[in-house]
Amino acid sequence: MSRVSNRLVSRRIVILMFAIILGILGLTARLVYIQLLHNQFFQTKAMNQRLQAIPIDARRGTIFDRNGIPLAMSVSANAIYAVPAQVREKAKSARLVADILDLDYDFVLNRVSKRSSSEWIKKRVSTKEAQAILSLELPGIGVVENPERFYPYGSIAPQILGLVGIDNQGLEGIELYYDEYLRGVKGEVIFERDAIGREIEGGVRGYFQGENGADLVLTIDYYIQQIAQREVERVVRETGSRLAVIAITEPKTGNILATASYPSYDILNFMDFPVQNRRNIAVTDTYEPGSTFKAITAAIALDTGVATPNASFFDPGYINVSGWTIRCWHRGGHGSQSFVETLENSCNPYYAKLGMDLGGQRFYEYLKRYNFGSKMGIDFPGEAPGRVRTPSARIPLVTWANIGFGQGMTLTPMQLLAGFGAIANDGVYSVPHYVKEIHTVDGIIGPAIPKARQIMEAEIAHMTRDALRSVIENGSGRRADVAGYEVAGKTGTAQLVENGRYSHSKTVTSFAGFAPATDPVMAGIVVMWEPQGAFFGGIIASPVFGRLVEQIMPYLGVAPQANTVKDDRNQVSIPDVAGLSSMDAEKTLKDRGFKVDRIGEGSRIIGQVPAAGVHVNPGTLVLIYTDLDYLHSFSDIPNPFGV
Repeated sequence: MSRVSNRLVSRRIVILMFAIILGILGLTARLVYIQLLHNQFFQTKAMNQRLQAIPIDARRGTIFDRNGIPLAMSVSANAIYAVPAQVREKAKSARLVADILDLDYDFVLNRVSKRSSSEWIKKRVSTKEAQAILSLELPGIGVVENPERFYPYGSIAPQILGLVGIDNQGLEGIELYYDEYLRGVKGEVIFERDAIGREIEGGVRGYFQGENGADLVLTIDYYIQQIAQREVERVVRETGSRLAVIAITEPKTGNILATASYPSYDILNFMDFPVQNRRNIAVTDTYEPGSTFKAITAAIALDTGVATPNASFFDPGYINVSGWTIRCWHRGGHGSQSFVETLENSCNPYYAKLGMDLGGQRFYEYLKRYNFGSKMGIDFPGEAPGRVRTPSARIPLVTWANIGFGQGMTLTPMQLLAGFGAIANDGVYSVPHYVKEIHTVDGIIGPAIPKARQIMEAEIAHMTRDALRSVIENGSGRRADVAGYEVAGKTGTAQLVENGRYSHSKTVTSFAGFAPATDPVMAGIVVMWEPQGAFFGGIIASPVFGRLVEQIMPYLGVAPQANTVKDDRNQVSIPDVAGLSSMDAEKTLKDRGFKVDRIGEGSRIIGQVPAAGVHVNPGTLVLIYTDLDYLHSFSDIPNPFGV
């Protein structure tokens, strides 16, 4: 029995020895693993547990205009932070900090009482406030540099630039769209702390600088932008419009030289203005363009062979489409007209006919070439695609007739301007864009926008361009003409939709064009929503474009051509007939040797083209506009979207 017991004890001792040896080998292996193989990992982890990091925003990239003028930049500013574990007398500290920074006491107390490693108390603090905080030497309360946005030339192009948030992030506009380039990489202030979060005297302390953001060079021109902002405010005040926008591009490149809308806002005090004032409506808002779109219909009709420059059309004053009657704005119609004259006269029946002749499928395919009904790919957030009905058996023919003269579809002002840019640029379509270059640490890169493409033959573009020049010389766009510069363009007046029907009283008035007509260096669009009084594009929109051309051409280095300067010899002054009865106005003008064309069937004259006091040749045609709501001509046509 004792022999069995001894053998059992010996066996247990051997097993225990093996267990101890295996344990020692395991511990040795673990120590080798920790101390040799993963030494750096565990040292870093231990250090990170002891280190407190306070993030510091990088200096956001500067935004320049195309000439190198800084429109938005970052400058040094201060920010106040708290390390709650280090704040000793929390109530007292919170009271002192709240008084200096003009903050709510409870807010500050809540921040310094949190169970977190660090908390921001206030960013964008003045130097005086920062010095006052530092002078208190409050444990756990510190000051670090935190850059803020600065606008050296004030509120220039606010809807384009957009806003930057308190945490250095882009919120709107270019600041948002290019945020990944502009924001940079954050830096840090670090210090070593003990187990309960207090700073260790003599411990590790340092500052790691972040990486500054990339700079942007815009296509916007500071001087042209100022002109656009001044003119758009002027036109709203003069016409009583609810809203207006001006956009100007370089048709050969798609560079956007200016975009301005009014009412606007001050980017330095944006909280004092309605949110809607911050919208870049040239890109984000859609409308039915009206007669300005006839230039696009004309180009498509010529390109498809549906129309030729030698075509003629007899306008009796209306056209019947699937049981609907589309009337001409001119009482009794224009009679027999050439192709160019239909554009000069802005003849609705003819362009309705072109829409029908093109047919839904073909018209739709060509509209897609111009990016109507889809996003262009402009480098700006919130681009609206507009809307064009997809062809089907359910879409009535009158829809395509409507689109022919610019109703029954929606687009953005910038989309229409891009279409005019293609006509101006020999049929080459360039997507408008706001950024020219991005200056990164690795070099200069360009914006990611679609490449330019040919959407019509150069010959077709030239034919359309010539017709648009004739609109200015002989048609409704006369008031856009500028001595020394050949302007080409088209006026437009479209009805707004209310409760699913076209309004009898509310309009969108516009002008789109380019100059000089033979070698364009600028294209532009002016759009006004709900102007009061004389709402026709020929009266109130054309002169705005003329003023833009007059100011921008010399700045761009385009000298006036002597052969286009008007000869004032033997010219006569046009009398002012505004306010007269229609009969008296016609008699006054005819008695002085002028030809007269009355627009509308009202009894009182509200506007005239050319304007009163302008010197012209004897026998010049004068357009007089009556107070009749001419929109009754189209108000019975259904709105295809029903809204």
